[in-house]
Amino acid sequence: MIADLKPYPAMKDSGVPWLREMPEHWEVQRNGRRFAQRNETGFADLPILEVSLRTGVRIRNFENPDRKQVMSDRDKYKRAAAGDIAYNMMRMWQGAVGVAPTDGLISPAYVVAKPLPGTESRYFLRLFRTAAYMTEVDKYSRGIVKDRNRLYWEDFKRMPVLVPPLPEQAAIVCFLDHVDRRIRRYIRAKQKLIKLLEEQKQAIIHSAVTSGLDPNVRLKPSGVEWLGDVPEHWQVQRLKSIVRRIDQGVSPQAENYRAEGGAWGVLKAGCVNRGVFRQSEHKRLPASFEFDPNLAVAEGDVLVSRASGSPHLVGSVGRVPPLEYKVILSDKTFRPVFIQDVDPDFMVLAMNGRYYRNQVEQAISGAEGLANNLPLSSLRAFFFVLPPAQEQRKIIEHMRRSMKELQATVTHAEREIELLREYRIRLIADLVTGKLDVREAAARLPKEAEEPESLDGADTLTDAEEDTPDDLDADPEEAEA
Repeated sequence: MIADLKPYPAMKDSGVPWLREMPEHWEVQRNGRRFAQRNETGFADLPILEVSLRTGVRIRNFENPDRKQVMSDRDKYKRAAAGDIAYNMMRMWQGAVGVAPTDGLISPAYVVAKPLPGTESRYFLRLFRTAAYMTEVDKYSRGIVKDRNRLYWEDFKRMPVLVPPLPEQAAIVCFLDHVDRRIRRYIRAKQKLIKLLEEQKQAIIHSAVTSGLDPNVRLKPSGVEWLGDVPEHWQVQRLKSIVRRIDQGVSPQAENYRAEGGAWGVLKAGCVNRGVFRQSEHKRLPASFEFDPNLAVAEGDVLVSRASGSPHLVGSVGRVPPLEYKVILSDKTFRPVFIQDVDPDFMVLAMNGRYYRNQVEQAISGAEGLANNLPLSSLRAFFFVLPPAQEQRKIIEHMRRSMKELQATVTHAEREIELLREYRIRLIADLVTGKLDVREAAARLPKEAEEPESLDGADTLTDAEEDTPDDLDADPEEAEA
């Protein structure tokens, strides 16, 4: 059905540089002709809504223990009616915009836009979240520095917007909802496969780092109840006894740009994710910032995530590959430096295994306020099972060979999901900007049961985005009148 989509038969110049041509019967208007600002307060009984970069507008979950909840005077919060568009003034350029699913309350730091007659909010939401439109949002936003730029209502209503006839707006939304459901089902199937393969991988790792490669090896009690028996010639030691030191970085003010052209950057909390170090996860340091040269990250370093937006990413471990950027440790990252007889590759393997993960989960759930934080004292006290140095290397070499095919399957499935998401983004842009005519295809769609969540929030393959909190509420005192 998607392959049957064709361009519109007649196009015209839109007069908008980022849009170029548009269907002949579409119009370019200002947002002020499609939306009116809603500034209504005093509805304290309504549920609190939040705006997410990934999921748009949703009801805020106060039962979620993983996130810091901030609540101020509900009477100051704005009312958003179901179908209204709400956006975060400081994050609209990143896509922090959505349609209210129900009547609710929005932070005073947000803008609430009420759709006027002839306006299908969900069509405009799709348009607002395209890369081209977010670039325009950035141009219309104002502030001292880019990261603090705000899109005020007065500027939002001046922005040009592409307006198809109302039935066509609805047809585009209907077709994209249908595509989302199909993509979501495919992604879920692939994610189930990945989960099974990761479970298999974890079982293989656990066996290798707790029992070794010889199935006939003599065992002894480990002395740790939850660990059980281990090879007789292996040693059970706490981390503090097998490291020379554990470094921790700093938390300077930094700019949300990459460290290029010789600049230095500081690592973000999400720089280590499920065994992989992602050097692009950093912020550029000001040229005037002076730091201890010993904090510089080097190839071969082992890094541990101390804190993250999601508890299941706390304690993630990875080894640094050849670097493209110059970066230093942040205070959210540990760097254990191991003694001579401990192979860093073996430790990375062990610290991505099940028994290490169990210790992390116990450490971060031990006291209120630690859900997103791994204390250094707990990390130093973790138990590890260590074979002799030569056996560590044999295990590493064996695991690299045995994991190669399994990891290739996982990588292929991940790439399929990535390509599908890229295709979806391109399809949305083509439909909401009039590059493809969806009217006949939408009319032929079968009726399907709706699924409540959008693809933007559901079925996330990795948690790279979780370093940015879903709750983007600014302090209400920062809200502009």
